[in-house]
Parts: sequence; structure tokens; C-alpha cells
Amino acid sequence: MTLPSNFVSAIYKDPGIERYRGNPFIEALTPIMSVQQIKTRLTGEIKYNPQDVFSNARERAHEVAALLDDFFQPIANHLQLEEKISIMIRGGYVGRNLADGSLNTHMQNGYERIMSGELDNFRFAQTNSTAKSLSLIGCSGSGKSTTINRILATYPQVIYHEQHNFIQLSYLKIECPHDGSLKSLCLNFFRELDRVLHTNYEDKYAKKRHSTEVLLALMSQAATQKAIGILVIDEIQRLSQRRSGGKEKMLEFFVALVNVIGVPVVMVGTPKARPIFELELQSGRRSAGFGSLFWQPMRAEKPSKDRKTGELRKTEWIAFSDKLWRYQWLLKRDETLSEDIRECWYDLSQGVLDIVVKLFVLAQLRAIATGVERITVNLLKQVYQDELKPVHPMLAALRSGDVELIAKYSDLQLVDIDKKVLDLRQKIDELKAKQDKEQPFQNNEQAMRLFNLLLAMDCDSQILPPLIERAFKDYPNLTVRELMPIVLDWYEKPVKSKTNKKQKNVQQTNWHTLDSDDMRFKFSQAKKGDLYKNLSYRDELFDLPGWIKQIG
Repeated sequence: MTLPSNFVSAIYKDPGIERYRGNPFIEALTPIMSVQQIKTRLTGEIKYNPQDVFSNARERAHEVAALLDDFFQPIANHLQLEEKISIMIRGGYVGRNLADGSLNTHMQNGYERIMSGELDNFRFAQTNSTAKSLSLIGCSGSGKSTTINRILATYPQVIYHEQHNFIQLSYLKIECPHDGSLKSLCLNFFRELDRVLHTNYEDKYAKKRHSTEVLLALMSQAATQKAIGILVIDEIQRLSQRRSGGKEKMLEFFVALVNVIGVPVVMVGTPKARPIFELELQSGRRSAGFGSLFWQPMRAEKPSKDRKTGELRKTEWIAFSDKLWRYQWLLKRDETLSEDIRECWYDLSQGVLDIVVKLFVLAQLRAIATGVERITVNLLKQVYQDELKPVHPMLAALRSGDVELIAKYSDLQLVDIDKKVLDLRQKIDELKAKQDKEQPFQNNEQAMRLFNLLLAMDCDSQILPPLIERAFKDYPNLTVRELMPIVLDWYEKPVKSKTNKKQKNVQQTNWHTLDSDDMRFKFSQAKKGDLYKNLSYRDELFDLPGWIKQIG
């Protein structure tokens, strides 16, 4: 039998726990993972080559934009969620064993519900449900959906049990409909079921004028027939917008799914949905809950000292920002993240993971587009003002700590991020076109690469062009690596011309593109009248107080 590409044949492994042994549904799942294995499976894969920093601006823009999709760093919240889902899936299958006939009992009860149209109806009273429910609440951008998708992806979704000629669906994820109707939710369920299993449930049930109660019973029966391991219902806060009476009916259905049908359910939403979760938690018919997870934005706590070693322990925010800081494709990048930038980064993003990454990506693109080629406090603030306006109310609410305001603005999202990235790419194209006109070795990518490599080694950009042109002319067959020591040798020899070189004449509007140690660059970054405060003795200022103290 040829299986569809998204199906896998069951391979049974000892689950290691007596309670799970002898259940084909559990033995066919991915084995329970260690913490290190979870981190490895969840972490996003970034292909970072330090040499790409010296690629042209357009190529670097592609590398930077890829961070939006590829960067994912597991934190404590993610590991906790993975553990709960792992327990819920396996625990839910304990009461639905394919080998001992308990699944058939559930299906017979489901048939009784369809025929009667009542969710409470059943033939066999022994349905021992071991399913649990979980509520996950967090602001938009806290990574709820992304994390759940990554966790679910560690399981094979459709498993074919050849010995029993049975198809198992380990998980199903659907979204609450915008109109909030029960019927739309049922149709979303059948539509997703059809997409995954290549069935025709939607055609079969949507065209008939079934009542909502019958549709709910059919949905429950389908969940049992396909042995769904866990049902994830995302965007649950939309329930607050639905038609009157829908919320209570939906909650009753969730209770039935967990307690009667035996399918574990994860409900995901923003703080706006918190009253609904609380109503659900208060339901008298609910008895198998697995609690709620409230995801707060990451905190910027101060690092603590290890009492034994005296070394500083990195906080989650410091470890996360340090990891992300590695992925820069900027010519004048700072290798170490300064505390000023880290503090500003946190204040602007409030530790909301999605905003942290988007701000970092947009700042890099802006740094390339403007020629600044490094991330500064001023640049972060400018990007925040220009590109993140849609989420300013939510971030302001988080800064205030006002629970009501946070709930009010918790749904705000940066929906047009792709457009912002494209706009910045267009500016980068314009910058590259301008550079092509200005550079003496235009259209020679290798020469430009050598130029950027030498710039990164603190060579003077005014001296390099004629040396590079001469190198490519005298040694046309050598590689960039072979040409580099030759150009460096020429660069070091003409000491006289180097010391007598004229000061680079740069308009004040472009001072922000100069090297980090250039006084004009420091002037461009300082607030008006604050330059003196930012300078330090012995570096930029003569240490007059120290000198007076020394001579008495």
C-alpha cells in the first residue's frame, strides 16, 4: 500500500513507562525527549558564515531577513509547554487503546451521540477519560503559535498502523473563526482534517443542514475515529466577538471534548480571552484540567553571582540577546553587545520575543541602507519610531504594567512586516546603485569584497581603492585571499603618504557613516550639548585632573 507523503508507517518503540506500554498509539510516537534533545529540536537553524559580512548589501539584506523565519531560541517557557503537551498526548491515549478495545467503546458512544443529537448520550458508561485541557495565554508576539508549531512538528502527524489497518492523527491544530460561530469552528475542524488526511468531511457535512449539536457530535466522532492525540484551538480570544450565546455553547463543547470524548485540548489566546478561560476553569462539569500557562514578556533581570565560583550567571534576557547579537551582517558591527544598546533594546521591545527579533532585523536593514553599518542606540530608537508604530500602544501598555491596558492592546500585531522589509531592501538597492557609481572598481565583486575585508581591518577607505585596482591589474589570476597580503604590504609601506594624507572630507549629514572611533561619528550620535559627557579621559580628552594630581 502506497501512503501519501505526509503519512508514516508505525514503528513501535518501548515508551519506557509501564503505564504507556502495550498501547500502539503511544508506542508509535516520538520517544520522550531529554531537555537537551528538546532544545536541539526546537532551536532554529541559522546558516551563518562570517565571510558573508563582506558580501554586497543586497545579499546581506537577504541573510538578515531570513532571521525572521529561522531564528528561534528555546527558553524556559517553551520547555515547560513541551513537557505539558508531551504528557497530554500520551495521557490522552491511555484511555483509548487500539489493542484492548477501549477505542471501540469510545466510537460506539460517539455513534449514540450522533443518532440522538445529544452530547451527553452514551451506551457504555465505563469511558475512562484520561484527557486533560490546557490554556495558554500571552500577548501577541510572545511566540505562542510558533512554539506550539515547533513542538507539534517533533511528532509525526499521521501514523498508519498496518497491523490494525488504522490511521492515527497525533495532533490537529485549528483556529477559532472570525465570526465566532460554532458552525464555522466545526467547518474549520473538518477542513483541516480533510487537508491532512485527504478526506471529504467538509463536503459530506457542510452541504447538509445539520444543526450545531449534530455537527458537534460528528466532530467528536471524527476525533475519536482518527484517534486525535491532541486538539489545539488557536486565537481563542475571538470568542469574545462572537454572537450572543456562542461563548457558553463553545465552552460546553470544550468540556465535552475533554471529559466525555477523551481528546486533550490546548486553548491558545491573548489576555483579552482571559475571562473566557476563567469561565471555563469555573465550569462545574470540568474535572480534568491541566492548568493554565500565562506567558509574560521576558524580564530584564540583573545577573546574579554564583556563590561558589563568583562568576556572573547570565539571565535569560542576556543569554537570548547575546545569542541573537551574533547574527549580524554589518561591516562595522560591534562584536560585544554593550549594556547601553541592550538596555535600549529591551526598553523598546519590552522583552516581547517577536518584537525583539523584528527590531533587530529592521535595525540591521536600516544600518545597511543608510551606510551606518552598525547598530547604535540612536538607530534602534529611530527604527522603533518609524517601523513599529502599529504596536506602540501594546508596548506602552506593557511599560505601564496596567493589566486592563495590556488586555485591551494585547492583540496588536505587526502585520505588514514584509512590506517594511521590502521598503528597506529598495533603499539598499538605491544605496548599491550609488556605490556602483562612486566605486572605482564598479562591477568587480571580488574587488569590492577585498575592499570590505580590508575596511574591516581598520584600513583607510581613501587609500585602499588605488591599491586594490593596482593589485587586480598586476595579479589578475590571484584570489582575494592571495591579494590581501600584497595590498596590505603596499598599504603599510607608503608611511609618508599615509601620515600626510588629507583629512577625509565628509559632509556633516554623513558623519553617522564614519568609523566608530571617529570624533565626527561620536558627535553625530550624541544629543545636542552632550558630546563632552560621552568622552572619556585618556582616550578622547587630555586627563587634566589626573595630570594636576600627579604633579601636585
